[in-house]
Amino acid sequence: MQLGVSDVFRLGIGPSSSHTVGPMRAGRHFAELMLGKKDRPVAVEVDLYGSLAATGVGHGTDRAVLLGLGGAKPETVDTREIASLVPRIRTTGELPLLGGDPVPFSILDDLRFHPWDSLPFHVNGMIFSAQYEDGSELHRTYYSVGGGSVVVQNADEGIPVPIDGDLILVDGTTEPTYPFASASHLLQYCEIHDLSIAELVRANEEHTRESASIDRYLDQILNEMFASVVAGCQTEGTLPGGLGVPRRASKLRKRLEQSVSDPMVLVDWVTLYALAVNEENAAGHRVVTAQTNGAAGIVPAVLGYFLVSTAVERVGGLENLAEICPLWNLEDLLGLFDDERVKLREFLLAATAVGSLIKTNASVAGAEVGCQGEVGSASAMASAGLAQAMGGTPTQVENAAEIAMEHSLGLTCDPVGGLVQIPCIERNAIAAVKAISAARIALYGDGHHHVSLDNAIETMRQTGEDMNAKYKETSVGGLAVNVVEC
Repeated sequence: MQLGVSDVFRLGIGPSSSHTVGPMRAGRHFAELMLGKKDRPVAVEVDLYGSLAATGVGHGTDRAVLLGLGGAKPETVDTREIASLVPRIRTTGELPLLGGDPVPFSILDDLRFHPWDSLPFHVNGMIFSAQYEDGSELHRTYYSVGGGSVVVQNADEGIPVPIDGDLILVDGTTEPTYPFASASHLLQYCEIHDLSIAELVRANEEHTRESASIDRYLDQILNEMFASVVAGCQTEGTLPGGLGVPRRASKLRKRLEQSVSDPMVLVDWVTLYALAVNEENAAGHRVVTAQTNGAAGIVPAVLGYFLVSTAVERVGGLENLAEICPLWNLEDLLGLFDDERVKLREFLLAATAVGSLIKTNASVAGAEVGCQGEVGSASAMASAGLAQAMGGTPTQVENAAEIAMEHSLGLTCDPVGGLVQIPCIERNAIAAVKAISAARIALYGDGHHHVSLDNAIETMRQTGEDMNAKYKETSVGGLAVNVVEC
């Protein structure tokens, strides 16, 4: 299968694409199936398995499922109503399906967690069941496979298939112009047809939609990313969940605006951007899955770095640091958006190629391969995007992604308290800086290297298979059990 821009970058609410965005989409899909029958259901039940159960409460999976059954979509749900949903259902004992007539529902009895059991296809599994007055039943098994993507298994227990709107399948009729299943294949196309990686991905996108539509979507993603940076920089307080984690982005921004003599301040601003986005994600607000929510701050932070480095060039270098600093207020820095719009789009297109390769040949789900599949993937995507935007050749772009991926291997997913806060927020900042370093290393070279991106992705997949389950988003190992607060 070939993934497109809208598969790799999508809008959703925090704190987790696999635990929040995916289950919400599954819940809505099942509600539509239920109401597609002649009679209305008289009872609905949901069973969550594996990681969805182990860290489901901390990740908001229970609320996400109920929101989806109620008709909410991750792209448009009013985040202000999320906190009141569960208390309202507890009080009324009813769940309005798709916002219409309610069905009896008990959160205690009808929403069940099975943390020590996993379904066959994927560790992020859930079973929805409905009963009707005539005694008939409806059952569907869903799997949230990472990045908000969902597959459904019908009652006949066939191979799970994507739900509507997910994945461009290569089946002979929807095959893109340049179908690639490996980085080596991608580079061959680029060489034969004299294309950049961004140009090749755009050609594939244009196979299914008009160029203007592609640009509108890319600009929407960019706008939403920058909006989450700005929101995170403006908001103070404590993150929800009980750990008492304070928001740091707002205070850090104020300090950095006064740092006019420290050359390392560029790195600090990248850190700020990543922290800002992931604090918004941890608060359950809307972010762009890139390509997961747990790693949502990396691509925006590196995009911010690209704009900052552009500003540095325009004012003549770091010796004019005092003149540059006012530009680093994101509201002002976005004035560069229009000037650099083409390069920013190319950034996302190149990142899409890398994200597609990782998701189809390995995984981006922390519950399946650990955080190397989330933060590691996003770091590789961001590094490739930056190398592309800075004029890198296809081999340099591939090398940038490989370096970032190679040096994320073995990264565990061990969120303290089952929340996407510790170590997740800081981990985004570190991975963003790593992505920048990887791109710069690649751009200093000529693209030739010993370890290919394909090698790194396959190694990540194998490492994920070998990794003990307690280090894969279950919160029963690593920092999750060694931190006093937990």
